[in-house]
Amino acid sequence: MTAGAKAVGDLFAATAGRRVCGADEAGRGPLAGPVVAAAVILDPAWPIAGLRDSKLLSPLRRELLASQIRSRAAAFAVAEASVQEIDALNILQASLLAMQRAIEALDPPPDLALIDGNRLPRLRFEARAIVGGDRLEPAISAASILAKCHRDALMAELDGRYPGYGFAVHAGYPTPRHLERLAVLGPCAVHRHSFAPVRAALDRSSR
Repeated sequence: MTAGAKAVGDLFAATAGRRVCGADEAGRGPLAGPVVAAAVILDPAWPIAGLRDSKLLSPLRRELLASQIRSRAAAFAVAEASVQEIDALNILQASLLAMQRAIEALDPPPDLALIDGNRLPRLRFEARAIVGGDRLEPAISAASILAKCHRDALMAELDGRYPGYGFAVHAGYPTPRHLERLAVLGPCAVHRHSFAPVRAALDRSSR
């Protein structure tokens, strides 16, 4: 048996007969905006075809799947950690906090939480970290889709409040266009001051 097959078998054994949620986040890499997490408990009676890592889906396909997840899941929740929390805690801890909030908002609560990555948020029930879980576990894939769609919509809204940066286009990621506008305009209220390109822009604007 290969290591991958054994891991899948172990996961199946761990989840059999239990109410399992998947959790994932979106927005660790951007220079602006909150980090968003989602948690999903899928309903075996309402399967959803085509669930996979949100990064492998087109925007239209993500939105279609997100709509199905919201209507068919046994439970789902979306939560955020703010820019202020990211700057105070660091992006890893803020991401774990957002996942904790999403998972604890589920009703009914899960028996087991499957978390994408190699770190676990603080939870009051059993959890397992799965590296590459958004490609292996459908509930984590569903969570990645909800988190990505929610954050993209939020960044489009912030684009209207803070015009000129192009948030609706790049969602806050450090694209050449974003870096150029950051250098020209300086950081705004939703930029993460703890991230190096934003700190550099702050230093330039203070001279």
